Amino acid sequence: MGSAGHEGNAAVAAALRPTDPALLHYRSGAFYCLRAAQAAGDFPAGPSAPASDDPTAPAVPAATAAEAGTESAGPGAAPDDSSPSDGPRDDIAGVAAGPSDDPDPALRDPVPGDPDGPGRADGDRSDAGADRGGAGGEAATLPDGVGVTVDADGDATAGVPDLPPPAPDDAYADAARDVLRGMVASAAEPIAGGRHKVFGRADLAVVPTTSTIASHLPRAVGLGLALERPRRDGPRADGEPAAPSWPSDAVVVCSFGDASVNHASATAALNTAGWYDHSDLRVPVLFVCEDNGLGISVRSPEGWVAATLRSRPGIRYFAADGTDVVASYRVAAEAADWVRRHRRPAVLHLDTVRLMGHAGADAETAYRSPAEIAADGARDPLLATARRLVAAGYAGGEDLLARYDERGWQLRRIAEEVLDEPKLASPVEVVAELAPRRPARVSRAVAEAATRAAGPGAAARTEAFGGKPPELTGPLTLAQSINAALADGMLDDPGVTVFGEDVAVKGGVYGVTKGLRDRFGAARVFDTLLDETSVLGLGLGAGLAGMLPVPEIQYLAYLHNAEDQLRGEAASMRFFSRGAFRNPMVVRVAGLAYQEGFGGHFHNDNSVAVLRDVPGLVIAVPARPDDAAPMLRTCLAAARVDGSVCVFLEPIALYHARDLYAEGDGEWTAEYAEPGAWAERHVPVGRARVYGVGSAEDLTVITFGNGVRMSLRAAATLADEGVGTRVVDLRWLAPLPVADIIREASATGRVLVVDETRRSGGVGEGVLSALVDTGYVGAARRVAALDSFVPLGPAARQVLVSEEAITQGARTLLAR
Repeated sequence: MGSAGHEGNAAVAAALRPTDPALLHYRSGAFYCLRAAQAAGDFPAGPSAPASDDPTAPAVPAATAAEAGTESAGPGAAPDDSSPSDGPRDDIAGVAAGPSDDPDPALRDPVPGDPDGPGRADGDRSDAGADRGGAGGEAATLPDGVGVTVDADGDATAGVPDLPPPAPDDAYADAARDVLRGMVASAAEPIAGGRHKVFGRADLAVVPTTSTIASHLPRAVGLGLALERPRRDGPRADGEPAAPSWPSDAVVVCSFGDASVNHASATAALNTAGWYDHSDLRVPVLFVCEDNGLGISVRSPEGWVAATLRSRPGIRYFAADGTDVVASYRVAAEAADWVRRHRRPAVLHLDTVRLMGHAGADAETAYRSPAEIAADGARDPLLATARRLVAAGYAGGEDLLARYDERGWQLRRIAEEVLDEPKLASPVEVVAELAPRRPARVSRAVAEAATRAAGPGAAARTEAFGGKPPELTGPLTLAQSINAALADGMLDDPGVTVFGEDVAVKGGVYGVTKGLRDRFGAARVFDTLLDETSVLGLGLGAGLAGMLPVPEIQYLAYLHNAEDQLRGEAASMRFFSRGAFRNPMVVRVAGLAYQEGFGGHFHNDNSVAVLRDVPGLVIAVPARPDDAAPMLRTCLAAARVDGSVCVFLEPIALYHARDLYAEGDGEWTAEYAEPGAWAERHVPVGRARVYGVGSAEDLTVITFGNGVRMSLRAAATLADEGVGTRVVDLRWLAPLPVADIIREASATGRVLVVDETRRSGGVGEGVLSALVDTGYVGAARRVAALDSFVPLGPAARQVLVSEEAITQGARTLLAR
């Protein structure tokens, strides 16, 4: 996928600062190159917002296209004395003219000439000619020194001319080298290191985005919201580099194509930005829609994109002809200035063209007429800029052609150089940055949190818990233990933020977050709109901004609406940026089956395959209260230390369970550990828990979640029959505790896997595969839920695992 035809987005980069975080789509080559030149000091670093403006001032309604006149290609910012369009700017010509090292001072003057002349800003394309490469254009002769060879088939190939290489400090050439390295999967590529072709570089504040279809927009909204909240500063306690820090008046820029307007992720992001704006919360995001009219071969209906973007409440609309860099710069500067001053979202709609097809071998002639293709070729922004420079008297046509050719040959030289650079050559190299696991550092982080809670933070902790810390309140349920651990996590780390649907005022549907808002305030515990994609997007942006978000998904079934935010965005960030960017977070999800009072698969969802398939994702499933708190502390520490993305899957049916064997026995509650015991009771990622019932020598039951409670009850029944059972609670579904599985399986030689998820794609498949892969030779059997959605009422028992099924499965296995 190339950037040809979209080079006008360089004007957007020029209107911003190199410290403004940018999430770019795949036709952003020009933006990237100009951002690199800005950072290197080879180009003006964007306009500064007037310091005297009040960012909380209400916005003036946007002008209509008719009111704006031909000098504005669409509604611009509210007219005021600080608008960048009021009067000429001394760097507009610099945008059109190219590198800032040109000695001619005239290139710093305002663009002269008749506004109705060639290349005028009102988007008139009647003068679109074919100066070079367009319809009817003549091919230029080869420069001196270019050799031509003819092969046996008569094909001529031009050799590289004897031109000097780019200067060592040529920022444009360096940026082009970055892009070309991505094209050839070079391990030296600066952001993904050969793992993916993305635009990204930490020192340019360009955050890599791995999707081409709008999945990065929810993150942009989250980042914009996070920029308006206090961020943790300073070095990290674990020695890791601090999270990226942006200036207090930074704005987020996020670009996407016109076809992506129709994607659910884009709809969610634009809706969320408008929702927060309507709620008087600041979200400084500039969305940039680059509209070339095509989604591969499918045309965007005429006027649809503009109508869609204009209709978004709470989002200011700007528009410009993206093939005219001067008009694009002027409107982009207005838009960026408006967002920066008002801290509110806006969208910049750029009308562009797509040259040379969608990607690769895409043959446009299959779905476009020659006349359409030629018309777009005539609108090439390079040609439009050349015409403007010639008409304004800044350069002659031959000078521009010579410069164009010289740049082309220099780029070819760079391309041939990067072709020979090393590629990733081993599995270890590929996965090195996938999801590092440093258990010793995580353990140390838990111990340090305990020291703070027992020492300097003891008084504040006692006050936060109303004078009675949880270790003094008696046995807790699973829900109560999670609540206390969340409070301890928020006390220890001011970057921890809890949010989701109904988590604040209500305290969660099941009361798990009850009281947290009162203790920590609405800035750290808040309700979101009802959209899981946006909930996760807020977490992605907050993590990128240095916070430690703990979003809640109300039910596991609702996660499936938004799982690509975990798969395509969250889990891939470190992998595709070699650790330069991270989005640590702990996603709490209420799920699994067996709860009473709610029926149907939406509230009894037992499908976790989509999570276990995500590389690097940590999945924790606490079954007991005395596991829940230490596991949550581990997830928070892993997020801080390793940048881990953790899913904390909480079994709803066990939230308020108190008894195990008989009513009133209280054996499913547990005391909350005091801080002095946190280090001793630390639960590392990927370590199981083993319960012995009877002799524990005859049978090994491997299970998790609700299966732990059912298996312990079944084991008690078997013990009355003289059977000794060891029950293994996996606790972690990813990574699986393989070493513990093999050890406990080998101890008895008989393994019963109790899997409350489905037979196909369920957790049991992973356990059995681990046994086979490691050479286990004993007997094995599986009890799992049927491949069915969970139905209403008593019918659910027909498809879910039961105690009776576990007991019968064990007897069958023992009878072999």
